[in-house]
Amino acid sequence: MSEAGEEGSEKVIRQRGLWYEELEPGVRYLHAPGRTITEADNVLFTTVTMNTQALHLDAAWSDEQPPFNARLVNSMFTLATLVGLSVTQMTQGTTVGNLGFSEIAFPKPMFHGDTLYAETVVTEKRESKSRPGEGIVTFVHTGRNQRGDVVATATRKALMRMRPEGDSE
Repeated sequence: MSEAGEEGSEKVIRQRGLWYEELEPGVRYLHAPGRTITEADNVLFTTVTMNTQALHLDAAWSDEQPPFNARLVNSMFTLATLVGLSVTQMTQGTTVGNLGFSEIAFPKPMFHGDTLYAETVVTEKRESKSRPGEGIVTFVHTGRNQRGDVVATATRKALMRMRPEGDSE
């Protein structure tokens, strides 16, 4: 069945990301909703990934450490959430996989209770030379907190599917 098709007499539309052909270089894609980061999110991610950094886990110790005097959200959680916020709009069901990340930066920290908002710009795309029906896309992700401060940036290359033959949507 195609992405949007007839199932009996009922029209069906399947939620998906964008095919390679639909991704437009230079366009800024805003992803909603944002994600408020909780203490539980941070502690669970930090312990599951075996990161024992006290800045993420020890409230009493972190409260005494300048310049923030508070526990910080694990930056790897921030990165994972930044990319995750883009999935529904950009790559849900239309990506083959990530090829790599570069230019990752965390200019300001995230704290428990902060909300992460994400946006993505496609900066480059080209058809794959070795994989027909697929293309390589460069995404630049930017994460901002609820005050509009940039808290994370990352460049990601992904292998994306082209629209399947016969798919008219």
